[in-house]
Amino acid sequence: MFKDKDKYNIAIIGATGIVGESLLDILFTRKFPFDKVDALASERSAGSKVKFADDLLEVQDIRNYDFSSTDFAFFSAGSSVSREFAPQAADAGAVVIDNTSEYRYETDIPLIVPEVNPEDIKKYTNRNIIANPNCSTIQMLVALKPIHDLFQIKRITVSTYQAVSGSGKKGINELLEQTYSHMNQQKILVEAYPKQIAFNVIPFVDSFNDNGYTREEMKMVWETQKILDKNIEVNATAVRVPVLIGHSESVTIETLNSIDIAQIKSNYETYETVGLIDDPKNDEYPTAVIDGDGTDKVYVGRIRRDIYSDKILNIWVVADNVRKGAALNSIQIAELMIKDK
Repeated sequence: MFKDKDKYNIAIIGATGIVGESLLDILFTRKFPFDKVDALASERSAGSKVKFADDLLEVQDIRNYDFSSTDFAFFSAGSSVSREFAPQAADAGAVVIDNTSEYRYETDIPLIVPEVNPEDIKKYTNRNIIANPNCSTIQMLVALKPIHDLFQIKRITVSTYQAVSGSGKKGINELLEQTYSHMNQQKILVEAYPKQIAFNVIPFVDSFNDNGYTREEMKMVWETQKILDKNIEVNATAVRVPVLIGHSESVTIETLNSIDIAQIKSNYETYETVGLIDDPKNDEYPTAVIDGDGTDKVYVGRIRRDIYSDKILNIWVVADNVRKGAALNSIQIAELMIKDK
């Protein structure tokens, strides 16, 4: 159960992964009020070191860890780890903020994007667990919340262009190794993805469901309806692209009321976590490598109304999938709990 304190004890589960590393970086750079920070991982990573500010933390084996003095436990080590250890941490009194898909669809566990549904955080008391949404859902809903408030969204059609970091270090390594092999006329090995990712585009992320959609695509359906509005229809296509960090999305929305673009842009400017880059005549629009790598905002551009309807809008959305799509969103949840006590 959350306790109002001056400083908090933190456990990072999955500290050796790219999200875990980002969590450690953001905790320090955002001056999170931590007292003690522990890095946890599986037995095979125990004893290794991870960077935290100017120090190195020794990674501890989660199986031997006592959560009784932990205030916030950030899980990013995969669903199986969260399934086994998140309830243990929660029962010991830690507020669990889980980055995996394990608890996102549990009706009694809140699924939170702080800019969208902060009022739902209070539901954490059901099980002492808060779920962090899928990275693609997070950036899309941050961009769409201001529009929904103004004009009421009925339907979303979205195509995502997802960086290989969404697959963790194995995805990054595969793209780099295949690129090297291609440039040096060597055989290209395919392991992390079903097809070559270097110099290619793969219309497949996660796994296929019986309905022909991938699990990644259905996540955006389920999560949008749980977080933003249960009545919104969502049609998603998820694509893996040869980009290291930064997801991009082409989003088309249909609204109940006629759209005023000037009002949308004005509203965006009141959101600290949204960056508006929309001057196409001067080639100003967000891109992954410039605006979606190492950044904390969700960037929006290419805002244009449908040619045939004033109730249909197209936008382009870019964000760092490791930071805002995972680590930063988790820490923002904890910050909001501290702020609102």
